[in-house]
Amino acid sequence: MFKKILIANRGEIACRVIKSAQKMGIKTVAVYSDADKNALHVEMADEAVHIGPPPAAESYIVIDKIMDAIRQTGAEAVHPGYGFLSENKLFAQALEKEGVAFIGPPAGAIEAMGDKITSKKLAAEAGVTTVPGYMGLIADADEAVKISNEIGYPVMIKASAGGGGKGMRIAWNDEEAREGFQLSKSEAASSFGDDRIFIEKFITQPRHIEIQVLGDQHGNCIYLNERECSIQRRQQKVIEEAPSPFLDEETRQAMGAQSVALSKAVDYCSAGTVEFIVDGDRNFYFLEMNTRLQVEHPVTELITGIDLVEQMIRIADGEKLSIEQKDIGINGWAMESRLYAEDPYRGFLPSIGRLTRYRPPAEVATKDMVVRNDTGVFEGGEISMFYDPMIAKLCSWGKDRASAIEVMRSALDGFELEGIGHNLPFLSAVMDHERFISGNITTAFIEEEYPDGFAGVELDEDTLHRLAALAAHMKQISAERDASISGALPNHKRRIAPEWVVMLGNNPYPVSIAHTDTGSTVTFDCGKTLDVQTDWTMGQPLVKAVVGGKELVVKSNGARGGSLMRYRGADLKMIVLTPRRAELAAMMPEKVAADTSKMLLCPMPGLIVNMNVEVGDEVQEGQALCTIEAMKMENVLRAEKKGVVSKINAATGDSLAVDEIILEFE
Repeated sequence: MFKKILIANRGEIACRVIKSAQKMGIKTVAVYSDADKNALHVEMADEAVHIGPPPAAESYIVIDKIMDAIRQTGAEAVHPGYGFLSENKLFAQALEKEGVAFIGPPAGAIEAMGDKITSKKLAAEAGVTTVPGYMGLIADADEAVKISNEIGYPVMIKASAGGGGKGMRIAWNDEEAREGFQLSKSEAASSFGDDRIFIEKFITQPRHIEIQVLGDQHGNCIYLNERECSIQRRQQKVIEEAPSPFLDEETRQAMGAQSVALSKAVDYCSAGTVEFIVDGDRNFYFLEMNTRLQVEHPVTELITGIDLVEQMIRIADGEKLSIEQKDIGINGWAMESRLYAEDPYRGFLPSIGRLTRYRPPAEVATKDMVVRNDTGVFEGGEISMFYDPMIAKLCSWGKDRASAIEVMRSALDGFELEGIGHNLPFLSAVMDHERFISGNITTAFIEEEYPDGFAGVELDEDTLHRLAALAAHMKQISAERDASISGALPNHKRRIAPEWVVMLGNNPYPVSIAHTDTGSTVTFDCGKTLDVQTDWTMGQPLVKAVVGGKELVVKSNGARGGSLMRYRGADLKMIVLTPRRAELAAMMPEKVAADTSKMLLCPMPGLIVNMNVEVGDEVQEGQALCTIEAMKMENVLRAEKKGVVSKINAATGDSLAVDEIILEFE
């Protein structure tokens, strides 16, 4: 077995690989850029080598720099994680030439399956069902439009070397096909160094379901069931689960058999994933094969009990698979929520900055439940604009799907994260969504259920009463502490006036509160009463309580003029006032927001890669104004209405912060 391996990656996947290597008694080497000198994966590894500036193109994907790190440390093998060099045949060949093992498939399999055009041709030859499309090279946007018409709209425009939603667009008409081709080509060139594009039919009402395969160097290959990855935004997976709530055993076996056949056709060894699109009648079509470890591999590990990273290392060392197809079962259900540094209240735009608070829920593993958190960050660390916005992958396991969802809900409730915009509220909202709970999902779930973006969850009246009761109890604790410090409440014998008005958003809840042996009883003016028990003390942002006999976990953080209560996808401004102060507050005028209607503000921290207009240009509604690149994605900013450009404050190449003024209109 290898004595030392190098991980040619960063973040949570580097930490994940290090954990398995340590369990196997293998020394590890981390590589890092200037931006990652204090990163968690650097701290966890036995050794670390600096490889260059923050941009990946100058560090993590420079083969020569990784090879230098291997020579410096004497690493015998390299695990590439996912992304970066994980599917780069030149890297695999360079390792082979150096006599260093690649913990992944052979270069030939990477070349065959890493190119989406070639892989579809090989899949068809291997008897795998494929989606109708055009696999040849496309010269320009005009040809892209012509091909799209021949296939029939809607079509999917994809980068041949793409992955992770990069270089991918859906087009429903000629205009979208033309623009989608140009954007996909540009993203593909900047992300993968390969701007080849292909077009295929876009299947309506689709599910994204993938099969995990595992093959050794001795011709053995098995499949480890499927993962449902249909909850996506802009083709980027957000929530995954295993198994799929949609597949039956017959379809599972058929998809697994085709996946194994394709793997054997290219002499595949190591862990890999064959991705399919599945329609409402369970017809399935090959999309691509990812010749690497997938981001969502933990859910497969949780239902099979197989450590995929360990298997990859053993296979790279020449071992035969110790498991056969008959050994693979499905034990329970697993969920994965991808926690991203993106603000759902601002159209999921990327967010960067310092993690002022990062307290994930405790990882647990019992016979009834599992909570697992794969992460590469820590409290006080920085989220950089140079890399993928993923913060963590929170995973849950239960005996069935309902149990796995409930475990995930509780884990999300207890996840404390402050300092940046993040999608925790959105993840909680999905877990409580009736359609998701039913399993009736497609890749259009987010688009269909949140067509105008995510604006938070509207809580029912029963939940609002429970939150108001908890807020009143917390206020009473705070008021009594203040009075005790000032001397107005010596020895806690005198009590604060028991009447309060709880403002949750714009909703007032007049209450009275009485102490009990275990907490307090809150009575609303409508006559409803709720008992509150909690061991919360002032300063704790996570409030765990029992209100009205039901458990309640709420995040409560200071906000201007009050606090922010966060619960299950809802953010509520919370202020607790005396009745008199509530009367006076109702008379205060509302603050009017500044008029920015004649400005284009930068919606995210990023780099301007293209400015489409000049001073004096008359623009129409929907016209592209400029393109911002942030966290490896290009975002086109468009005019919201007709106008004339009067001033341009930024230029191509400028790095901007959120809300900086890019240009102004007359």
